[in-house]
Amino acid sequence: MSRPKLPRKSTSIDMTAMCDVAFLLLSFFILTTKFKPNEAVAVTTPSSVASQKAAEKDFVMVTIDKDGKVFLSMDDKNKKEAIATALNSSRNLGIDVKAFKEAEFFGTSFSQLPQFLALPKEQRMGNLLPGIPCKDSTNNEMIEWMRLVYNAYQGSQMKALLLKGDNDAKYPAFKNVIDAFKKNDFLKFQMVTNPESVPQGTDLWIDAQNKDKGTKPE
Repeated sequence: MSRPKLPRKSTSIDMTAMCDVAFLLLSFFILTTKFKPNEAVAVTTPSSVASQKAAEKDFVMVTIDKDGKVFLSMDDKNKKEAIATALNSSRNLGIDVKAFKEAEFFGTSFSQLPQFLALPKEQRMGNLLPGIPCKDSTNNEMIEWMRLVYNAYQGSQMKALLLKGDNDAKYPAFKNVIDAFKKNDFLKFQMVTNPESVPQGTDLWIDAQNKDKGTKPE
């Protein structure tokens, strides 16, 4: 007796639900994505094998470009408001506090701050700015900037003080910035570098392999 043949039917898959999920995920990532803020000036940082990630919140960063110009940036708008208020009180600069809070970085002398803040956002280009006076140890305004930062963070915690320097920057610029740190009791800071892979076979590579395997080095 022959086996009865079942009629073949084409397979139909309803993709409506999958498309809905895909668009929901796409909308979620678009709405929650935090775009990287503009940098004060483009710098080429030295390479290192350090794996520690720089803080993305509650940080203060000092940037030094290849010409030794110094810029300051910070993410906490409340702290920036406190600094602007202190500057208006101590130096009577007439700073626009709202513009100061919205500024992504500072790269000029105290006397030129009002003019800098009056510029349209698209004209606040780091390569067109003189930088914070710091090259001359007798007129190192970074000392005052760091004092303002120190006072603004009183009673709260700064997650990281970052120093980002160009590979071609000269030593005096770094020295004067570090002197400003020390004079305000900022004795610990992190250098921002370009991460690279640990060379295989080195002690650091072996140590990392042992940590991944959960074993202790011999």
